Amino acid sequence: MKRTWIAATLLIVPLAVPLAIADEAALLDEARKVAMTLPPKLLATLQEEIGKSGFAGSIPVCKEMAPKVAGEVSKQTGWKIKRVSLKTRNESRAVPDEWEKAALVEFDQRAAAGESPAKLEKGAQIGSEYRYVKALPVQAVCLGCHGQPDQLTPEVKAALSQHYPNDKATGYSEGQIRGAISVRKALP
Repeated sequence: MKRTWIAATLLIVPLAVPLAIADEAALLDEARKVAMTLPPKLLATLQEEIGKSGFAGSIPVCKEMAPKVAGEVSKQTGWKIKRVSLKTRNESRAVPDEWEKAALVEFDQRAAAGESPAKLEKGAQIGSEYRYVKALPVQAVCLGCHGQPDQLTPEVKAALSQHYPNDKATGYSEGQIRGAISVRKALP
């Protein structure tokens, strides 16, 4: 009887152990790929709209398009995906949870110490999920709506006030960390 109990215990214990290194590397690679599908799609649509309607006209497109594209990516991949920031523009979608907030603070510290914001990322098993965040550095095109408040056009300021009355997402310079793409997936 004692041998059966020991054998059963040995079969259960590995299930409680964190992911194997190979599994974690595969999840990290998959999370990177998922996270990097969103920015190019958004940027292409945003640049097209900026060309047609200017920065102020692109604000509603960005507001509506980002969640739609993120939802499509989630359906295709099985990963939940969103953008988060310490300086939120959309309080209903972009607020980081505690893990994301800690990663964003760490990214800011690492960038201040000289690391390239474009290379900042973090992946980990958190409870029964795999989580990943990738820093989103401010690009020149972002400054039309996220730049210094005194450099935003009156039309952009009016559109931001209309669509995001509690906006905190201005005051950035090119290369700073605007936020992060966050992805998560339940583990089997």
